[in-house]
Amino acid sequence: MAFSPDGKTLGSGSSDRTVRLWDLARRRSIAALTGADWVQSVAFNPTGTTLASAETGGAVRLWDVAGRRGIAVLKGHTEDVRSVAFSPDGKILASGGGGDNTVRLWDVAGRRGIAILTGHSQPVESVAFSPDGKTLASGSGDGTVRLWDVAGRRTFAILTVSPYTPVAFSPDGRTLAATGPMFSFDVQLWDIQGRSVIATLAGHTLFVNSVAFSPDGRFLATGSWDQTARLWDVAAGSSLTTLIGHTDHVNAAIFSPGGEILATCSNDQTIRLWRLEISR
Repeated sequence: MAFSPDGKTLGSGSSDRTVRLWDLARRRSIAALTGADWVQSVAFNPTGTTLASAETGGAVRLWDVAGRRGIAVLKGHTEDVRSVAFSPDGKILASGGGGDNTVRLWDVAGRRGIAILTGHSQPVESVAFSPDGKTLASGSGDGTVRLWDVAGRRTFAILTVSPYTPVAFSPDGRTLAATGPMFSFDVQLWDIQGRSVIATLAGHTLFVNSVAFSPDGRFLATGSWDQTARLWDVAAGSSLTTLIGHTDHVNAAIFSPGGEILATCSNDQTIRLWRLEISR
């Protein structure tokens, strides 16, 4: 899932081979975009005009949100694509390859590949840009997160984590969230500059699929195979609440741009919206 930058629309992708756009005010689907393969990930560009989808067939697809139509298919990955993320300025799209173990960078305007980042030895499950766009994090089945210098197209740090880890930068770019040691089901917060773990968040009882910081950086949301989402106090390193209701794996948990709503999606084929009433 992904929220549009104005918070009015939610985009979601599914194994039913559709991308759906949802009107959040009316709580209803406003478009079902067809033509995709199994959709693994979606992301809005910073202006909300374009949605990118990652697909199992190896394609990265760009959609015109207003026109409700596909506008480009970016091909280069040899097998399924697991994750996509736009740079903060919207000029670059990053994609993680689940079959070729690479990260690819795409020129959005030119609709062409500009770099292939190699080093991972297993599928790349997640990609995320830092807020300043200078760093890209990639989480892989090889049990590492690589930090890439986007301009230099090189790895400058390797963090040891659980295989298939999700990744997310804090809004100030100083902290990275990723999963902890193998089979711990924990989430760890890393100090980017020091390359060290500064907090371990324990509570989930199965693998964590998703991590996301709130817009103000005070909270972290996580989604897990244990059918729950959790909300964490980042500064205290403690769990605030457990969100119960899904009946299968929670695949994603994301904050709205204003931070007042948390969206979760699950293998139970539902998206749930949670109103957050937290003292700020």
